[in-house]
Amino acid sequence: MLAGPVRAGSVLAGSVAILILASLLGGALGSVAKAACRAGAWNVGVEQYQAHCYTDIYPLYFGEGLATGQVPYFDHHVEYPVVMGAVMQAAAWVSGPADTSEAGREFYDVTVALLAAALVAGVLATAYCAGRSRRWTGLLVALSPALILAAFINWDLIAMALTMAALAAWAARRPVLAGVLLGLAVATKFYPVICLLPLFALCLRAGRLRQFWVTAGSALAAWLVVNLPVALAAPAGWETFYIFNAKRGADWGSIWYFFQAEHWPAVGSLSLAGINLASAAAFLACCVAIAALALAAPRRPRLPQLLFLATAAFLLTSKVWSPQYVVWLVPLVVLARPRLVAYAVWQIAEVAYFYAIWGYLITVVAGQHTSGAVSPWLYFAALLARFGTVLLLCVLVVRDVLRPDRDVVRADGETDDPAGGVLDGSPDRLVLALRQAARES
Repeated sequence: MLAGPVRAGSVLAGSVAILILASLLGGALGSVAKAACRAGAWNVGVEQYQAHCYTDIYPLYFGEGLATGQVPYFDHHVEYPVVMGAVMQAAAWVSGPADTSEAGREFYDVTVALLAAALVAGVLATAYCAGRSRRWTGLLVALSPALILAAFINWDLIAMALTMAALAAWAARRPVLAGVLLGLAVATKFYPVICLLPLFALCLRAGRLRQFWVTAGSALAAWLVVNLPVALAAPAGWETFYIFNAKRGADWGSIWYFFQAEHWPAVGSLSLAGINLASAAAFLACCVAIAALALAAPRRPRLPQLLFLATAAFLLTSKVWSPQYVVWLVPLVVLARPRLVAYAVWQIAEVAYFYAIWGYLITVVAGQHTSGAVSPWLYFAALLARFGTVLLLCVLVVRDVLRPDRDVVRADGETDDPAGGVLDGSPDRLVLALRQAARES
């Protein structure tokens, strides 16, 4: 009688072990990709770009005052949210403050170990959200070529892990834990706040607003717990992140940077205030469209589908699109549309952009005739290819939402939304209420 449960438990343990090993392999490959910088290339002109191994981690050890023992926000204003600053400080404590390249490398090594652990957590959370029959899709995160290349550029893996852990907690019908993890994710990188819009729209349609408010309230509480002490004790340091992003112009990778560099009519000559307004307006329009899709689709969309659309919309309309932001998208793409061909095309575009940006920076810093330099037209071709493939994924996901019979996750006719938590299998209460009102009138 125990054969079935024992066998199921063995299979689950085996799959978890394989996913952990795959994640560690992905992390190891990401570390190898940065080997030239770790060996000293980050100290030698454009060599870090020629070796395609640039990372923010090493220079920020010195740039943020960690090397001289300065505490983020209190002694030195840091351009990141508070959890990110805490992680940086913890790594500095472990490696020990010292203004030498050796100390910088130790700081990098400690940070990479933390990020590798975050990758493991993110992969396992993604696999859980995919459901029992699709847990192997976690391998598409662990061994994503674009994620491997971008894994150790910055601290984004921590935000990704917290976001996916929050989604896994929601899938497990633990709204308080989901909210706490989401609040910590927002306190690490602000982008996960986007998750609240799709969650609200789907809970509204399913009549599950109580669970939404529990999650949103828990997220706000967790965010306040980690932010308020710093905001009150060091307000100038705390607000640096928000001021920095408000004053930041169109940066590499964004469509706005392309418009400005190519002097497109109207949009290419926008001021900083104009870009901020245009970017915000474009994202708001996308949010309205996503909310309408959530409420008007013939069948309630799956939560990962809308989470991907919202995050992609943010990147497509943002004035900054750094190469490491691919870390945000990979698990959401895997859950929203686990089909290999479009995923592979997008990965190729992301990898091409990864190499193009470093070659372009060689051109910017040292000139076009330097070894490894990439011309502006080739860089912008890679930028537009990445933009286009993410947009293509959005179109395909929207088509799956409007034609749920084409959604591979629901193809068996029994599965609804493995990551949906209380939404999984829930009836459309709002639609039923509207129909009832129509009949009564």
